[in-house]
Amino acid sequence: MKIRILTLALLILMLAACAEQSEPTAPATEPGPDMVLIGGTVITMNPDQPSAEAVAIRNGRIESVGSRADIEALIDERTRVIDLAGKTLLPGFIEGHGHFLGLGQARMMLDLRDTTSFDQIVELVAEAVAHAEPGTWITGRGWHQERWSPSPQPSYDGVATHHALSAVSPDNPVLLTHASGHGSFANARAMAAAGIDRDTPDPDGGTIVRDSDGEATGFLRQAAQLPARAALQRAEANLDEAARQARFERQVELAGAEALRHGITSFHDQGASFAEIDRLRTLAEAGRLPVRLHLAVRGETNADMAARLSDYRLVGHANDFLTVRAIKRQIDGALGTHGAWLLRPYSDKPDTSGLPQTDPEDLRQTARIALEHGFQLNTHAIGDRGNREALDIYQSIFEQHPDHDLRWRIEHAQNLHPDEVPRFAALGVIASMQGIHATSDGPWVPSRLGEERARRKAYVWRSLLDAGATICNGTDVPVEPISPIASFTATVTRRMANGEAFFPEQAMTREEALQSYTLGCAQAVFEEELLGSIRPGKLADLVVLNANPLTVDESALAELQVEMTLVGGEIRFPGATDPQS
Repeated sequence: MKIRILTLALLILMLAACAEQSEPTAPATEPGPDMVLIGGTVITMNPDQPSAEAVAIRNGRIESVGSRADIEALIDERTRVIDLAGKTLLPGFIEGHGHFLGLGQARMMLDLRDTTSFDQIVELVAEAVAHAEPGTWITGRGWHQERWSPSPQPSYDGVATHHALSAVSPDNPVLLTHASGHGSFANARAMAAAGIDRDTPDPDGGTIVRDSDGEATGFLRQAAQLPARAALQRAEANLDEAARQARFERQVELAGAEALRHGITSFHDQGASFAEIDRLRTLAEAGRLPVRLHLAVRGETNADMAARLSDYRLVGHANDFLTVRAIKRQIDGALGTHGAWLLRPYSDKPDTSGLPQTDPEDLRQTARIALEHGFQLNTHAIGDRGNREALDIYQSIFEQHPDHDLRWRIEHAQNLHPDEVPRFAALGVIASMQGIHATSDGPWVPSRLGEERARRKAYVWRSLLDAGATICNGTDVPVEPISPIASFTATVTRRMANGEAFFPEQAMTREEALQSYTLGCAQAVFEEELLGSIRPGKLADLVVLNANPLTVDESALAELQVEMTLVGGEIRFPGATDPQS
């Protein structure tokens, strides 16, 4: 009897254990997202879901996009909640053409962008001399002779002679770069360091502007700048490695702070030397790049690129902060310095059609090297002749490799013959243009080209879009201020400082202009699956504006403000106080 009772008890215990094991266990609750942004307007740039009310972020990527109620349902105690308070959330702006280290360097020299006379420049240099050691170089950037009123007298090619500048800086070499970067003004001490005097011949692709007696005025156009820049580099070469690295890191810090302050999360840099790429790669791998960089190799010979490009090709390196797969070349100069290569002579300088900077056959060799190594080719071309020559080379390469998605680019494309416009779309060439250039240059473009050429050929965004081309917008910083809002406003209104619109029939709509600053630039570097719109799975690179750029009154567009910038779901502006130069 006792055995039966014991057996029955054991059986009951076994059945109870089995029943306990067979009960389904409750699924583990997934933790909430890292961050949600609610209470505002979300412009997604995603045609399948153009707008939303809220966004959730997890592990640096966008997890969900939807209504406020949908996103709030995901929140738990670990989620950081940001109330947009009626503001507007957009994909982070992408600077489609700029000079990242140049921006940092510009913050470390005289800022001449707001000068309206040569006398002002002389005064600024005199102030700098008062605080500089004798022999120290004084550099600046941003002047433009078309902003000077009245014009200095005497002047040659619209620019003063160096004598007033040299008088206030007898012991310091001075080199002041034109706003376009395609010319510089040097004082007597800088010209002496560069070996430039009345007997120095003009270099290929450059002009040493001279006065009526044949003396150098100090204005060095295009390639004529190079000896002065080389003299500056020789002076800086005396710095030890620690000092050079500290200067480099300061440039990155200043450029990054300026970009983030303006809502820029990704930057197409045009371009960098192998040595600069090495330094930037080290910072990227240490997690010290403030924004995502897409670097174009520049300043290296075809022979060196053929030998070394394979060692430098990087795609999405260091958590998608560094990509190197483009080459930057320059076929002509700038319109402002009469260096853009035109099909017909300049209207205001009929003795020239511009200054070609690269032999087309040399550019063709670069194109072959780019193709062989899987690099994009980004060619600076401003004049209609320069654009035609570049497109001819591209087409000859593309016809030999019709199945390749190359997405080669023309940087600037400012002055296009109507025959070239449809070629951009037909060839799949990206038009990397800068909206702010049109309104900045507009007051003097008709004098360079004549009214008829300017109307048909200058900054023809509408014609390119109607032909089916992709436009990637930007500022060419430090040529222009880095502000995407200023460039967006110029793209939409084409309104110059005098209130007049520069051939407004070529304007973009607001949606097109925003596309050109987001998804268009993502497509220009093969990153449309990562950047450019607010969709689940994409990197959480975002910007918050104080108002909606698609609906605010046109008169208020230029007053839009960046409230917040996020890179990979991390708030990087506002953050620590911006570093000052």
